[in-house]
Amino acid sequence: MKTTRRTFLALAAGASALALFPDVAVAQTTGAARPAAAGSGRRLTNLAHLRFLLADVPVTASAAHTTYEIDARPVVRAPWTYADTDGAGGYRPVGGGTRDAATGYWSQGAYNADDIARAAVVFLRDWRTTGDTQSREDARDVLRSLAYLQTVTGENAGRVVLWQQEDGTLTPSAIPVELPDPSDSAESYWLARTVWAFGEGYAAFRREDPAFAAFLLDRLHLCLDALGRESLGRAGQWVRSDGRDLPAWLIAGGADATAEAVLGLAAAAEAGDAASRRALQTYAEGIAAMATDPAQGWPFGAVLPWTGSLGFWHAWGAAAPEALGRAGSVLGRRDWAAASVTDAGRFTPQVLASGGPHNAWAPLPAEAQIAYGAHGRLAGAVQAASAGGEGLRVLAGLIAGWFFGANTAGVAVYDPATGVTFDGVETDGRVNRNSGAESTIHGLLAMQLLDANPDIAAIATSITGLRSLRGLRSIDAAGARLSAGCEVVRPEGGAWTGEGNLSGGAYVRVPAGESVEFDVTEPGGILHGLVWRQAADAGDAVWEVFSGSRRVWTSRTAAGGTGDRGLTEADGMLVPQLLGGNLPEGPVTVRCTSTGDVRLNALVIQPRVVTAVYATTTGSAVLYANGTDSDVRVAPLAPGSGRAYEADGSQRGQAAASGAVRVRGTGFSITLG
Repeated sequence: MKTTRRTFLALAAGASALALFPDVAVAQTTGAARPAAAGSGRRLTNLAHLRFLLADVPVTASAAHTTYEIDARPVVRAPWTYADTDGAGGYRPVGGGTRDAATGYWSQGAYNADDIARAAVVFLRDWRTTGDTQSREDARDVLRSLAYLQTVTGENAGRVVLWQQEDGTLTPSAIPVELPDPSDSAESYWLARTVWAFGEGYAAFRREDPAFAAFLLDRLHLCLDALGRESLGRAGQWVRSDGRDLPAWLIAGGADATAEAVLGLAAAAEAGDAASRRALQTYAEGIAAMATDPAQGWPFGAVLPWTGSLGFWHAWGAAAPEALGRAGSVLGRRDWAAASVTDAGRFTPQVLASGGPHNAWAPLPAEAQIAYGAHGRLAGAVQAASAGGEGLRVLAGLIAGWFFGANTAGVAVYDPATGVTFDGVETDGRVNRNSGAESTIHGLLAMQLLDANPDIAAIATSITGLRSLRGLRSIDAAGARLSAGCEVVRPEGGAWTGEGNLSGGAYVRVPAGESVEFDVTEPGGILHGLVWRQAADAGDAVWEVFSGSRRVWTSRTAAGGTGDRGLTEADGMLVPQLLGGNLPEGPVTVRCTSTGDVRLNALVIQPRVVTAVYATTTGSAVLYANGTDSDVRVAPLAPGSGRAYEADGSQRGQAAASGAVRVRGTGFSITLG
């Protein structure tokens, strides 16, 4: 099944307890062949596996579906959706769902618009970078394939059918059903990605083949006409989401989908298309409205992907910071570029210290890690570095190390010799060694960035694994000390609340006057209370921190009062609330006392300085990121020298001196040794 936000949430609903990675040792790489060193003259990008996935697809013109020069060339090319290992070191292409033995049809389809669009982007970028004529022709044929999926007449004109069978037959309604249904009946992720591909295609072919470029521009405008009947037509309108106003003009309600369209609109706008420039302005304004303030705590400056939850961020499809930076560059909006820098410089270190690009922070990091998410983090940091400082480029190198062993399995998941990218790494280190189109495509998009940035590639390819991590951790309330009147509640529906996952699958109902106590043994740190807040007023949670019998400080957070849920799926919300820092160096007790009806899920502990230690071919690389406003000095976790950086990546002197590592307030330091 193709991963959409809807199917992802269905998976999240059945998720096991959230996996966090505080102070743990992590496996190192197990002897996989190392990629060519940066500067060796050998490119990391290898299109062989993506080309292996390509199939010739016969197409027939109809009133609703046609493509460029279909009469003269009634065959297009599309990548198979999946590729499973064949047990002999190779792969076999696979479609979506089950295959009907009588018809040969897949219950979803063999090929899909999402992967066709993104494969076109890979080939376009390869051609423009290397001049390779095979990539140019591959891009042309894959773009023709995508155009065939677009409906060109009737009430759904401009929208796109998602699935297609091997014989070219379209599958408007897949099994299981995906929304929208039929797939061209409303705007969608695949329509957004079609905009991405057509926009970059128009920009690439504008001078090379004006006739084909004109066709692509016409189809791009047809997309914009369809979007104008939905999200673009709502420009300037707002929706309520748990009491907060969010933009109503995001494609499918998401900054995630909208961001991928913005990448294509930016390319077309730079190539001179006025309609794309107008749409770019509108959509980027909407994405910018999803940015967060790191001073407020969670999610540490990330751009939220979805209007359906204020407590949900996901790595897959997280192109929003890249898109904001790109749009800011094209349209001269420094505020958009600044939002992309904040996402890269403040949130990405938290991602790395948690173990890498987990699919979901809902609101705590969990789920598998996939190339889609790793590429999004890398692309955002590279784009942000054009507006920020060089430190973001060093950070990008650590992010890209995921492909070469800096993941929870400690194995390289991309092979430059074959172009294979594995389908994912589970939180327990299991590796899915299949290599479908989505993983292959995003692995290649990441490698294209590395080939274009040798300094970043040099860091990434030197990384062989993870040695240790110290990031967010949580203590579930159900396992803390409860006063007599407290009750542990395990919802019948499981951990998923409709907007996020309860840590441990349970919460503690704390009536007025009752309390829960947590023992915190880490020195220092920043505390966040995770309360499943209610829509109505429910009193407060009063938080007290004790060092022995001495009360260090107290704080208060609301237990309810989220107001009208608006378009969200459930009343209330599950978002960590910042309590405060300045904890003593020794153990403390944290007491939460209710003044009403508190649904307490967990206490979240953010180390004052989160860290990630990477094994490299020459020793270690260490990331230190400061969550407080004040400069700190910490003991080095490995020998090495490096730089201290502000949160925007600007350099602020040497990191290591006099036996300590200096980390700027809200900034980060990286040492190499």
